[in-house]
Amino acid sequence: MALTPLHDRVLVERVESEEKTAGGLIIPDSAKEKPAEGIVVAAGAGAKDDDGDRIAMDVKAGDKVLFGKWSGTEVTVDGKELLIMKESDILGIIS
Repeated sequence: MALTPLHDRVLVERVESEEKTAGGLIIPDSAKEKPAEGIVVAAGAGAKDDDGDRIAMDVKAGDKVLFGKWSGTEVTVDGKELLIMKESDILGIIS
């Protein structure tokens, strides 16, 4: 990987949404919304508090996460479309 997030930032790869609805209708690409869940590819070391001590990250590489619809900045790394965002933009970890 050619990109390592700094501080409390994480690199997330979006998980593709379903091609069909629950009723079996096929959703065309033009009508699909960008998914708001993904897999953490890499995570920074964590932010520092006022004393200079690291605050541990709650997410790690491999976690499946849910994030806000407009969260993060899109980047292309090694030909993959990824998002880089602050850990606080992540709403939760999907287990």
